Amino acid sequence: MKKAILLALIALMAITLLVGYSYYRTYYKPNSAANEADIYVYADGTYDAFLDSLFSNGVVRDRKTFTKAADKLGLADVLKAGHYNVKQGLTNKEIVRIFANGYQTPVMLQVKGYIHTPEAMAGYLGRRLHDDSTAFVNTLHDTGLMKSLGFTKETYLSVFIPDTYEVWWTISPEDLVKRMKKEYDAFWNEDRTAKARAIGLTRDQVMTLASIVIEETKYEPEMPTVAGVYINRLNKGMLLQADPTVKFALNQEGVTRILNKHLSVDSPYNTYIHPGLPPGPITIAPKSAIEAVLNYQHHNYLYFCAKDTFDGQHNFAVTYADHLRNARAYQRALSARTSSSAAR
Repeated sequence: MKKAILLALIALMAITLLVGYSYYRTYYKPNSAANEADIYVYADGTYDAFLDSLFSNGVVRDRKTFTKAADKLGLADVLKAGHYNVKQGLTNKEIVRIFANGYQTPVMLQVKGYIHTPEAMAGYLGRRLHDDSTAFVNTLHDTGLMKSLGFTKETYLSVFIPDTYEVWWTISPEDLVKRMKKEYDAFWNEDRTAKARAIGLTRDQVMTLASIVIEETKYEPEMPTVAGVYINRLNKGMLLQADPTVKFALNQEGVTRILNKHLSVDSPYNTYIHPGLPPGPITIAPKSAIEAVLNYQHHNYLYFCAKDTFDGQHNFAVTYADHLRNARAYQRALSARTSSSAAR
């Protein structure tokens, strides 16, 4: 009798230990992979697709126990879209809690310069954030929103100041634009606003001129000089005659050089026929170009031409005669270079 009771107790203890260990393995044993991992959960994705992403990326070691824990904790019913970072050594219960409670990890969104149209910006954002490009296109064409933020359709892209920002991956297009407006207002502090006022330009006009400067030169040390040329032309009432504005007006793929036949294009962006600045930026200018306008170099230059060294730098001239000499030198060097390439 005693022996039977002892055996029964041993069996009960064994079962208890097995049940306890199973419970421990399911909920409390570390189960995330050796290296932390990033997981993206889409609002329109399926629960099975989410599990596949976990398993295919090796986020969890033991699929069986994780699936069991997730099912028991009802993850399928509360899974939230987002970008999540799963660190090393987490238990199934901790992993499930991250996704169930929407404990997202922000992403670093780099807002780049050299984007010319709302459609291009929408495509760029749609590849980096949860919503697709169509949602961003709609927001970037929302006249009510842009008006409420103080922009027109021509100046709307100015709201994007190139920099790297920490945002939620699931941020809505409208909330992103509103966030960018806060960053825009922070950038345009009292000092920069005062400098723009001293030049006689509005913020939008500074951004527009900066977009022309960056399209003319990528060589940062001469950006203030180029900006000074255009400010001199504005002050003298001269046409800006900026080739990049014509290229923007043409909106044609493959146009790399502006020819005489292009200069008559009927567009408010054609600075060969319309005085003053165009109605808005022709690209998103980096901060360096904006600062170059605000801190432009004071000089008497009215013209500039690419150097015959083809290093991205320019020769500047006060008179048109000097400018023509610089232009002829460049054309001779370009012709020689072309002939040499053809000979090879």
